[in-house]
Order: sequence, then C-alpha cells, then structure tokens
Amino acid sequence: MTIPVRQGGLRLGLVVAMWLLAAVARAGEPPLQLARVYQPGMDLQGYWVSEKLDGVRAYWDGQQLLSRGGNVIAAPDWFLRDFPDQPLDGELWMGRGRFAQVSAAIRRLQPKAEEWRQIRFMLFDLPASGVPFSERITRMRQLTRDTGSYHLAMVEQRPATDHEALLADLDRVLAAGGEGLMLHHGDSVYQTGRTAALLKVKTFQDAEATVVDYTQGKGKYQGQVGALVVENEAGRRFKLGSGLSDAERADPPPLGSTVTYKFYGLTSTGLPRFASFLRIRNDEPAAPTRQVSPSH
Repeated sequence: MTIPVRQGGLRLGLVVAMWLLAAVARAGEPPLQLARVYQPGMDLQGYWVSEKLDGVRAYWDGQQLLSRGGNVIAAPDWFLRDFPDQPLDGELWMGRGRFAQVSAAIRRLQPKAEEWRQIRFMLFDLPASGVPFSERITRMRQLTRDTGSYHLAMVEQRPATDHEALLADLDRVLAAGGEGLMLHHGDSVYQTGRTAALLKVKTFQDAEATVVDYTQGKGKYQGQVGALVVENEAGRRFKLGSGLSDAERADPPPLGSTVTYKFYGLTSTGLPRFASFLRIRNDEPAAPTRQVSPSH
C-alpha cells in the first residue's frame, strides 16, 4: 500500500498508515451482545447460568473467525474445517487460568499447531438464530452433537434458582480457579450492545482503560514504575499501582495500550473504588504488515 506524503516524510506516512489500519479493524467489528453486572436482589426467574470462561472472545461469521475488534484470527484450516456456515459466538479457551497462553496463540499471524491443538471454541450463543435463548440452547446442543469437530464444544447451561445457590455456585467455580459466572435470560433474543438479558457475576467488577502516563516508584520500587496512570471511557484518570508484578513495574504496559483493571464499585466522585491492575488486554491478532512508500 502506497501513501503519498507531501509533508513530514516517512514518519508522517507511517502515522497515517497506522491510523488507516486501526480504522479498517474497527470497521469490521462483529455485532456482539455485551453483559451488564448482576446485582444482589435481581430476579433470577427465567435465567440460565454458566461459567464465565477466562479465554478470548471470538465470533465465527460462517466463513472466518473474528476477534471482538474485528480482526481475522489466523486459526489453522483443520481447526475450522467442520464449523457450520452460521454465525457462532463463543470463547477460545485452553482451560482455567490459561488466558495468557490462548491470547498469545491467537495473536500470531502464523498459527502454531501445537498451541491450537489445545484450544477449543466454547460456544455460548447463536447470534443469527432470531429465537429466544432457551431455544438457542437446544439448537446449540444439537449443533455440537452433530458436528464432526473436536474443537467445537458448548458451554454448559443450567437453570438459575436463587441468590444463595448462585453464590454457592460462584464459590465453587472460583475455588476451582475459574473467573465467575454468566446469566442469560431464556426469553431474550440476541441483540447487539449491552443488555440486562446477559449478566456477569463476579466478586469484583472489571473494566478497561488506556495507559496515558506513569508515576515513579519509591522505596524498593525506586527506578521502576510506581503506578500506571490510566484513562477510562468516561475520560476519568486514576492510578493503578496494586496488582503490578515486579516484572511489569520494570517493563510496564506501553503508553496507549489497553489494560483491564478490577474494582469494587464507585466512590462518591465516580472513580473506581480500590482499582488494581489485572492484565494487558492483548487479545487481538497482530495486524498484517503493509508496506508504506514515502513520496519525495
């Protein structure tokens, strides 16, 4: 790809090319349904409960596998060979506590067979079906029974009962190294964006923010990063100090990167309470390299 640059030379051309690559990725974002947060006291009648897997969200459009940012995930042909020609919403998963390994695998432009042999696409919805979730469960069970793919499985769904049983189920999942639970209302149809028909159940809340600065470490962290200064979607800035490992303080997430943090509600001023760093959000495949030729 050639971009003419009349001012600023090669450096400006590279900046423009990077902006265009980002625009292309955003333009292809799949129409995902997103969850709200479960609050004690909510009526659980009609909901189904499942484990919230700590993998990488992926969308099969019937022909190719997409990240939530709209980038094509370079899965091996043999991995996708028996996938159906209808859209699937799910999670690429290696098992509990293995987010770092699966995110590393999906970011490669050239997939490694030894990594993908450990991954399964855990199906949790059928975006284009147009029927209520309870019926989609039946269809997903049938689909995964009929498919010849070892790499396609379904996330187990069970009817929710009451708040006490939900918390007991959450404790069981957390004790086994899981991340949390999901609630999905049986009467709801799949819709794009955040909806109360889909709820996540965790002991804490999480969100994403962009790294905009660092603070200097003190004491044993002298010469390293003391905290990340981040900005959330609302434009509010705050610090993430706790949760950073010694390695991350020495080599912190780069400026402009997106990180996930956990928190426990909001303060009276609207800032995340007890916010702490969880991980870099590095679950997008690498963008293909494009050649940029400067104009002289």
